[in-house]
Amino acid sequence: MTSVPAAQLLRMSTEHQRYSFANQTARIQQYADMNGFLIVQTYSDAARSGLVLKRRSGLLQLLHDVTSGNAAFKAILVYDVSRWGRFQDSDEAAHYEFLCRSAGIAVHYCAETFPNDGTLLSSLSKALKRTMAAEYSRELGVKVLDGQKRLARLGFKQGGVPGYGLRRMLVSADRQAKQQLASGERKNITTDRVILVPGPSEEVQVVRDIYRMLISERRTVYAIARELNRKGVMYFGDSKWDYLAVHNVLTHPKYAGCHVFGRTSSKLCTPVIRLPRSEWTLRPGAFEPVVDQATFDEAQRVLRERTVCQSDEDVLDSLRSLLAHEERLSLGVIKNSPTVPSPSTYRKRFGSLRRAYELIGYGRAMDFGPIDLRRRTQAMRENLIARIQTTFADQISIVRREDDGVADCGYEIA
Repeated sequence: MTSVPAAQLLRMSTEHQRYSFANQTARIQQYADMNGFLIVQTYSDAARSGLVLKRRSGLLQLLHDVTSGNAAFKAILVYDVSRWGRFQDSDEAAHYEFLCRSAGIAVHYCAETFPNDGTLLSSLSKALKRTMAAEYSRELGVKVLDGQKRLARLGFKQGGVPGYGLRRMLVSADRQAKQQLASGERKNITTDRVILVPGPSEEVQVVRDIYRMLISERRTVYAIARELNRKGVMYFGDSKWDYLAVHNVLTHPKYAGCHVFGRTSSKLCTPVIRLPRSEWTLRPGAFEPVVDQATFDEAQRVLRERTVCQSDEDVLDSLRSLLAHEERLSLGVIKNSPTVPSPSTYRKRFGSLRRAYELIGYGRAMDFGPIDLRRRTQAMRENLIARIQTTFADQISIVRREDDGVADCGYEIA
């Protein structure tokens, strides 16, 4: 009897040891021997969540081979429904299976108690299993988040980089210091925890200088970044300081010793969103501060008063004054101005710098660069052609010419 060539799909997250590749392979091989399959190819997703397809290189390659007609197998063997995926929309899991079935390649779930044969009982069981797999991930996510929040309220860091001027310290459950963790190092004892401590003295001094330049010298965030770069102060590695780097040092509560958890959220691999401060988990006094609380609070007041208390018309007036003084506007001109709000302020309030330019009447084609210049030129040409066609309607005809592969088209006048 000739065996049917088959591929096996393996996926292992870190949730249960029973889902190890060895266990999956053994069960799949047993199923193959009992049902006349010969495993000729293996696709695997090691330590990959089953929530989204884009992180599943093994499943992606399998689907590509199936849909392209290059598959050297006639069946796909998977441990169970959850190993196929824990997609939050059960229709997504069904869609990927449908692609395989449409190509004449059936999917077999080797550890399930029902055959995947398209019968009513099989379809209902499979739909229920898919829903259960998705719900398991949702419930697990809720439990993990609750545990992280509990540890955060105790002042322990929950992953992520420490930030400039700070380092990660490994401590025991009773907060006894054990060793400083280097970049990429992780704790290997379950009961150990991680806190933040001040980093090298030169970095700590840079952080304090940043606060001094903001509070005492009243420099803008962009001006502080320029000054640090002028002095040759490196950010991380050989990178330079920019607006975001300086702004993060000035606004993150960890520099005042307050641990913050949950400023953003990305549940079940959904896009990252920023959460309001009311939803953050805060623990003041969790770490040794780099700057005192009074200095941190003063920095927040300075940053707040620069734009929050100004109306939209106030910030536009600043832009008008800058235009009158410089006779032109650009991203660099705004960044270098000590009196004008940062470009990000205009983007947040008006959607873009371009819109802010338009609101103060600064909108010539040359102001926005070659892309807008080309668009405006094309619009002017279209308008001119329309006027010519209207004026000389009985004397000429205008035919629009489009060339394949050419982004811009032309006209012929007959």
